Amino acid sequence: MRRALQLLLVLLAPIAVFAAMVAADRLFGAPARVHRYVVRLAMPPIAGEVGLPPLEGPPDASRPLIVIDAGHGGHDPGAGAGPIKEKMLTLAMARALRDELLRGGGIRVALTRDDDRYLLLPERSGIARRLKADLFLSIHADSAEGSEASGATVYTLSERGSSDTAQRMAERENRSDTINGIALEGQSDAISAILVDLSQRETQASSEEFARLILREARGNKLHMREAPLQSAAFVVLKSPDVPSVLFETGYISNEDDVARLISPEGRKTFAEATARAIRVHFARQSQR
Repeated sequence: MRRALQLLLVLLAPIAVFAAMVAADRLFGAPARVHRYVVRLAMPPIAGEVGLPPLEGPPDASRPLIVIDAGHGGHDPGAGAGPIKEKMLTLAMARALRDELLRGGGIRVALTRDDDRYLLLPERSGIARRLKADLFLSIHADSAEGSEASGATVYTLSERGSSDTAQRMAERENRSDTINGIALEGQSDAISAILVDLSQRETQASSEEFARLILREARGNKLHMREAPLQSAAFVVLKSPDVPSVLFETGYISNEDDVARLISPEGRKTFAEATARAIRVHFARQSQR
């Protein structure tokens, strides 16, 4: 019995010493010796989906709807080393195109942004999908070293760029971040993959057709285009599987002549009229199918 008591004391002695040390430290230790191993940060609440913009035009849901996206915005100015920034030009062009479409009537229009706000790339195309848009057009202004490059370019989606320049441009822009009414829930993975693939092919074909219409109307309206005006690249903003989507680089902000054209009322008018005609022809063709 005595031996068992001795063993118990041997086991409890280190615990008692440690407890005494902790108690003494808390009672008599200097404040500088108090360590905080847990840092608590107040995090902002999780935001929901970005709010949807207003629809303008005829109050008839059967009328075609285009969502116009003014690239960049807010803390993301886009291209432009001087006082003129891409985000300013794209918003002015988007407003000019909206006004031209509304003036002609028959088409509903929504802008992803109508002020200097920042939107993530998926939010931009997400607005078009949530509104069940028939067409999505993202407006940008390109940039290049030097000042020789000039002219507008129309981009459609591809996993690999049609040129090294197109691929680099897409990578730069991407750094800034129901399929056709068929419910995929409950479908097998194989069937879902087939439905998505078919939808994407149809959407891609419609996007390319619209891009060619822009080129046709731009040339007819003497809108200055690049030598190779139709390009493709893996733009995140164009990756909607069920909304035909095109990105329009309206010119080079690094080129003085292009900038003078883009900031002038005449230049915006030429862009708006040519692009609006392409949109109307596209919707007219779609309505006949």
